[in-house]
Amino acid sequence: MKILAIADQESKLLWDYFDKSYLEGIDLILSCGDLKPQYLSFLATFTHAPVLYVHGNHDDRYADTPPDGCICIEDKIYVHKGVRILGLGGSMRYKPGAHQYTQAQMHRRVRRLWWKLKYNRGFDILLTHSPAYQFNDGNDLPHRGFAAFCTLLDKYKPAFFVHGHVHLNYGAKIPRLSTYNETQVINAYEKYIFEIDV
Repeated sequence: MKILAIADQESKLLWDYFDKSYLEGIDLILSCGDLKPQYLSFLATFTHAPVLYVHGNHDDRYADTPPDGCICIEDKIYVHKGVRILGLGGSMRYKPGAHQYTQAQMHRRVRRLWWKLKYNRGFDILLTHSPAYQFNDGNDLPHRGFAAFCTLLDKYKPAFFVHGHVHLNYGAKIPRLSTYNETQVINAYEKYIFEIDV
């Protein structure tokens, strides 16, 4: 299965200079948040692939303008052609606003998923906005990752962990790809295509 992951900044190739052929062969689109809802709606218009998303910390606007034709998978496990995708959006709480959580709040969100995780026998892709704690995250509070994600990765060992929030243009030391134990970690900033065996 060929997957397009997107996050944080709209790709000019996919929007300003859009060529429909770029989406040929894409089976699934995963949005890690902080993208304009119009952008997601635009992509959904030009593909038969489901467009799944979680919220970023700047996605308060989705409450008034949700992305048309797209599927929010916050706190859900969405199964597409046998691939199980778990969605947990948001960032560390650093000011008042939606889609921001403390470490304890994110741990509670994960604990509430116990039945879905048991029923689906885990998951194959963890889709989030923020990275995991002390793994490619930032030193400042807004960009710090969640420890609950490490717990999920340690227990369920998914094939992929896809996140955004830490922009690749923040510095040369921020990796696009890395590995956490048995899990391939992808920073989806702007766009990245990867494949998973079905």
